[in-house]
Amino acid sequence: MEPKEKKGFFSRLKDGLTKTRQSFVSGVDSLFNGFSEIDDDFYDELEELLVMGDIGINTSMRIIDGLKEKVKENKIKEASACKQLLIDTIKSQMQVHDDAYQFLEKKSVVLLIGVNGVGKTTSVGKLAGQCKDRGKKVMLAAADTFRAGAIDQLKEWSNRAGVDIIAGQEGSDPAAIVYDAVAAAKARDVDILICDTAGRLHNKKNLMAELHKIYTIIEKEYPEALLETMIVVDGTTGQNALSQAKEFSEVTDISGIILTKLDGTAKGGIAIAIQSELNIPVKYIGIGEKIDDLQRFDAEEFVNALFEN
Repeated sequence: MEPKEKKGFFSRLKDGLTKTRQSFVSGVDSLFNGFSEIDDDFYDELEELLVMGDIGINTSMRIIDGLKEKVKENKIKEASACKQLLIDTIKSQMQVHDDAYQFLEKKSVVLLIGVNGVGKTTSVGKLAGQCKDRGKKVMLAAADTFRAGAIDQLKEWSNRAGVDIIAGQEGSDPAAIVYDAVAAAKARDVDILICDTAGRLHNKKNLMAELHKIYTIIEKEYPEALLETMIVVDGTTGQNALSQAKEFSEVTDISGIILTKLDGTAKGGIAIAIQSELNIPVKYIGIGEKIDDLQRFDAEEFVNALFEN
């Protein structure tokens, strides 16, 4: 990636996290300036700030425990001296390993799951455009056959990205669409097949059965392909995004998270919580409508954008 493009994304990310920074980081700054020494009251207030910042109770406690260790190791006495330690501790909760993006380098089938309204179909289109720009042969499967307009929306994205699409009629069997798409992907020597799936969670039994059928077809018809399942969640919903990811992870194995709509939300701290709580990496974040507004998640960059004035 060109440095100029990265800087542009960092600037947009920083702008997008302004509300989170104002509500959360300003409180952290006040805390560090308000306490001269590090004591139990300091840690209690910091924990409260982290929880209120949508980082969640369990993750906040892990961050506090990690910070206490670092403070002890470095023999730090003054509160103002441990802000960088807090930033480093938060970063350590969010690292994404290099093998997280293996699906980009191999023949792969990528399933995007998630409830309606989180930006799932849009994320499919953006991911397709980016893979195409990397020189990959990409195909889309419109397997969200229940939401009105989902197929047309994905067709529009396939035109925009310049990639093939396999689609059926509204209400048709999603597994049958995936079957046709897998056959077409193999026949056309496609590198990455990206499948949009139905966004239903109100009936877990139906969802589980539907995903099971899709997985069975992929495993039977295309066993050599790497299977990647990413859940798309809406960053503006805070802890609700974490709940959705948890519920879906009970139904299927999730290998990554796409966190959308981080521009303009005060709940950006959920990016820290969701990764730490579920032990599933946030692989992409979205901060706008353009194709390049979906980018690989970089913990270093994210936390710097969050804390930088």
